[in-house]
Amino acid sequence: MEEISSRYRLVLSTCGDTNTAQTIAQQLVESKLAACVNILPGITSVYAWQGKIESDKEILLLIKTRTECLPEVQKMIRRLHSYELPEIIDVPITGGLTEYLNWITQSVEK
Repeated sequence: MEEISSRYRLVLSTCGDTNTAQTIAQQLVESKLAACVNILPGITSVYAWQGKIESDKEILLLIKTRTECLPEVQKMIRRLHSYELPEIIDVPITGGLTEYLNWITQSVEK
């Protein structure tokens, strides 16, 4: 496993419907801003919004990308997302299988 210093990121974003999730995933990969997007349906989110506690079924996107692509990834998610305030959280990938990380590098063009 390669030790790396934050050259790669895992971006988390939730969507309220399958069409939005699929559109965002497709556009990110087609635009070479993400190597892969996992679409995980069936999650339940409990959160505070505008003074109330809400609970909704959502779809989680796990987006694998390179650090230098984060501004463009955020911009695309915001443009395609149906939420007023979409969740966009990025987590540094600090290690992983060298061949997989190389694949991310080759798949994501900056």
